[in-house]
Amino acid sequence: MKLNYKRTILVGFAFFLISAFWQAYDAIVPLILTNHYGLPQTVSGIVMSIDNVLAVFMLPIFGALSDRISTKYGKRTPFIVLGTIAAVIAFISLVLVDAYQLKSVLDTTIAERYAAADELLKSAKEALKTAGKAGNEAAVEAARMLMDSAEDMMEQIRVETLEITLSNIWPLVAFIGVLLITLMSMATFRSPAVALMPDVTVKPLRSKGNAIINLMGTAGGVLVLVLGMIFDTSGNKYMSYTWYVVAVTAIMLTGLCVFISTVKERKWASEMQEDTVRLGLDKQDASVEESGEKRSLSKAEFRSLMLILASVALWYIGYNSITSKYSVYAMNVLYFDFNFTLIVAQAAAIVSYIPVGIVASKIGRRKTILAGIVMLASAFLLGNFINFSTPEFVMYPIFVLAGMGWATINVNSFPMVVELAKGGEVGKYTGYYYTASMAAQIVAPILSGFLYDIFGMRVMFFSFGTLFVTLSFVTMFFVKHGDSTPEAQGALESLAGADD
Repeated sequence: MKLNYKRTILVGFAFFLISAFWQAYDAIVPLILTNHYGLPQTVSGIVMSIDNVLAVFMLPIFGALSDRISTKYGKRTPFIVLGTIAAVIAFISLVLVDAYQLKSVLDTTIAERYAAADELLKSAKEALKTAGKAGNEAAVEAARMLMDSAEDMMEQIRVETLEITLSNIWPLVAFIGVLLITLMSMATFRSPAVALMPDVTVKPLRSKGNAIINLMGTAGGVLVLVLGMIFDTSGNKYMSYTWYVVAVTAIMLTGLCVFISTVKERKWASEMQEDTVRLGLDKQDASVEESGEKRSLSKAEFRSLMLILASVALWYIGYNSITSKYSVYAMNVLYFDFNFTLIVAQAAAIVSYIPVGIVASKIGRRKTILAGIVMLASAFLLGNFINFSTPEFVMYPIFVLAGMGWATINVNSFPMVVELAKGGEVGKYTGYYYTASMAAQIVAPILSGFLYDIFGMRVMFFSFGTLFVTLSFVTMFFVKHGDSTPEAQGALESLAGADD
């Protein structure tokens, strides 16, 4: 049984452009909220959770809606095209609104004073390293006092920035309004885009198919990370992100053009249904779909579905608490360029996706996911020991482990959910998956941001993520359904996946 890699790659361009957007969004929006508007971490966390609040309601609705419509372009394609165009326009508008606020900040001495505080902090950091190596306790204490003084100056600057924001609240109101439009546009097509892969891929091949889809998504994310390095998004707190976002949206539109010109949704979905019936992969579901009826899950299947969704929620709470604020943590706590370490993690994921899909087809999705949870939790646990004096080469293996762990989890969790879909309800079950993941991501930035404000990011950042990823191991351990079908049917070798 072989996957049609060319077809899956082309379908993956929809996820490519989605991932490009979210990589840029997660990188710059927390920085804008904290540095350009002066919002504290808790409030910033609430704003960062808006997309997840919208997604909890919108993704299941649009996933189920795309199950029911039928156009000459297919069920999912219209959502992908219209949603992407709306999101691109809104995203560019968002940074134009921010440019107005940024001008108000730059009209003061805030940027200059922050630069002075930053230089003081860097000097203190170097002095602390030198004193630590020499074992000079008095010099260590002096360097720490200097660091505290610099951090107090930075906090005072943030407060002054917030005062500027509150003196004219309308730029912030406009920013949040356009942010809502941007996020709603993205929410209209995420479930349809992700549901397209199962629409054109028979069930036993969906872990491999999802590996390719995630590979495409990672490619989009890495490309945007490279743009971040080119535009130096982590180097200047008071930069304008307009041209960076223009470059990101150009990548999104390029991916959309490739998708529109190559993907034949109706034809490919019809061929998948024919293969499913011809090879007897899902006789009961095929007959149910043909009759237009819906078959309910058994109690055991429903229990497994709930456990899978609980696992998804738990590991997303842990993972998103890291990704949604990593740019802030790297810049304000570790004091280094965050883009390259993320590229290392993404590169590890890229290398892992296809092998993980192959492993899952041999030993099962559940066992593979459990191994991935162990890897991700271990990486986050090790992250607790990283500080500003940690050599960068020590950090790379940790980020490699995190990337491999997340790839192992992500490739197999979504196929486990849609494996349980009955009677042509792939879009609906895709919505269930995203309801769990997005609800978790509502909790993650708010709860973690609240704890950061109380205990500090240095203490809570990686420990919070470690706890929740570890808890997901417990719920996934008891899952009994949704695993992959063993590749033992020789007749399936006819699915060689000819080029289109």
